[in-house]
Amino acid sequence: MENVLAILLAGGAGERLHPLTRETAKPAVPFGGAYRIIDFTLSNCINSNLRRIFVLTQYKSLELIRHIRDGWSIVSPELGEYIEIIPAERQAGWYRGTADAVYQNTGSILAEPADQVLILAGDQIYKMNYSSMLEQHRRLNADITIATTQVSPEEADRFGIIETGPDQRVVGFEEKPRHGHPVRSIFNPDMLSASMGIYIFNRDLLARVLREDAEAPGSSHDFGKDVIPRCLRDCRVMAYDFVDINAKQARYWRDVGTLDAYYEANMDLVAVTPQLNLYDSTWPIRTRLLQQPPAKFVFAQEGRRMGVAVDSIVSAGCIISGGRVMHSVLSPGVRVNSYCEVEFSILMPNAEIGRYSRIRRAIIDSNVKVPESSVIGFDAEEDRRNGYHLTESGIVVVSGAAPVQIAQKARSVE
Repeated sequence: MENVLAILLAGGAGERLHPLTRETAKPAVPFGGAYRIIDFTLSNCINSNLRRIFVLTQYKSLELIRHIRDGWSIVSPELGEYIEIIPAERQAGWYRGTADAVYQNTGSILAEPADQVLILAGDQIYKMNYSSMLEQHRRLNADITIATTQVSPEEADRFGIIETGPDQRVVGFEEKPRHGHPVRSIFNPDMLSASMGIYIFNRDLLARVLREDAEAPGSSHDFGKDVIPRCLRDCRVMAYDFVDINAKQARYWRDVGTLDAYYEANMDLVAVTPQLNLYDSTWPIRTRLLQQPPAKFVFAQEGRRMGVAVDSIVSAGCIISGGRVMHSVLSPGVRVNSYCEVEFSILMPNAEIGRYSRIRRAIIDSNVKVPESSVIGFDAEEDRRNGYHLTESGIVVVSGAAPVQIAQKARSVE
């Protein structure tokens, strides 16, 4: 991996994750208690021995920059290693798309001694050894390699679908087809090959095609919509079938781009046998670890409800003080006070649940203080009246964007 430069795209506003992205970039949103979304891609890089990384930021980037600065200083500049944060420059104009983000940094890319450039997204959850993809790229003498994963035909309208010849060469690309007859995968005839938004380009070719895209009238300056389809005729574009090293039966790759997808991916982690293995010491997921005391469960007194958490992730610094937590993810610094019931919920860093509150199927944003006797997630109309955001599947999101009020029908937990 010595001659490879990684470009990690981390500037997205994450509008479909609003209000969680109201004050921070999507890659910096907490996930799985202790982590941020970007930690999974960065961990893949380090575990793949890829240690020269540009992180391109733009939207609400301060929290993301601090997270990377303070938590990812494990590379050695003396050995030519770095994780370099490159904010968008106002004088060049905000990034118009994924391809434009890389194009605006072409000078920095060409200044690096690299034969290949690996383009990555900073908002996906998966485990992948990028060196295997690079080995195929070189072995097949590819100009561009696209990582693909297998999805069912019913999911075609959610992805860019790749058509591949028997030699793994990409001969067609359809963005979110809705006609009901997408081309089946050569790797599995019952499935489709969907682009993961992960690309390897030969560096000089990348510079040329990005310049052409920047000059193309009507381009949206996106890799999937514009650059890749334009390269199919003149370039040797190959498909790499995703090899999951998650050590589970089913492949795991999640684009947590919506609140419902984000919620479901978190809830999977509290299962007895979760699909994503966070406990694999051979492929560790790293993050920024704050100095926090251990989690604490208190009030095991006669006649007083004991603090307890069942089928849950409880991070450092949490205090469950006479409350009950079930099937939930608690981020660092959370406090659940006496006589509360929290179930099937995600509590972000430093959230606090007031006494006698009942929370179900909810996401409580960072630093939100839920008042005593609040009832959230039981009455959709009441939740809307209180200014909370509800997703299509009925998940309630409580953030600092809306006033946290005591529900009019609040009832104490017996």
